[in-house]
Amino acid sequence: MRRLILPAVLAAALALTGCDSSEPTPPEAGPGADAEADLDLPAGDAGTETPACPFTAAQISELVGQSMVDNGKCSFGDGKGVAALSVTTASQLAGETTYDYQRQQAAQTYQTVTDLDGGGKGYLAVKELGAEAVLVGGAGSFTVTLSSFERLGAQSDGYEQALRRLLDALPR
Repeated sequence: MRRLILPAVLAAALALTGCDSSEPTPPEAGPGADAEADLDLPAGDAGTETPACPFTAAQISELVGQSMVDNGKCSFGDGKGVAALSVTTASQLAGETTYDYQRQQAAQTYQTVTDLDGGGKGYLAVKELGAEAVLVGGAGSFTVTLSSFERLGAQSDGYEQALRRLLDALPR
């Protein structure tokens, strides 16, 4: 009896995992044949495209009021290794998915966090030597971070005003 149990268990395991010698026949094409095709994705992949970097170094320089150089991958610096600005882009879908977590983390990291009004979902977070803004809308998701700008930190609302100019310049 013991000799019969092990082969029966192995045969059942092989059949369940698809390791037996007979291959299942693929389903015929037609409605319902491809389960992934039934996902509710926006038409034409809308909301799933990652936007390109929305700024050049010249635009960033104008918006923050300080000369900045392009460090690549939508990252900009003052050329001295001090002030830094980066823009991280993602699809609208990715931004929507991570927004609540980012907002929660900002509340723990920054002194003030303000929700944005207007088109899209977003917030603006500021601390003494840095700031972050997230904007999620039809054009995609954008996370803008600034750090170590002496001129902006010297003004009580310097970081906030610079972020608002940057956000206004982003595609919606």
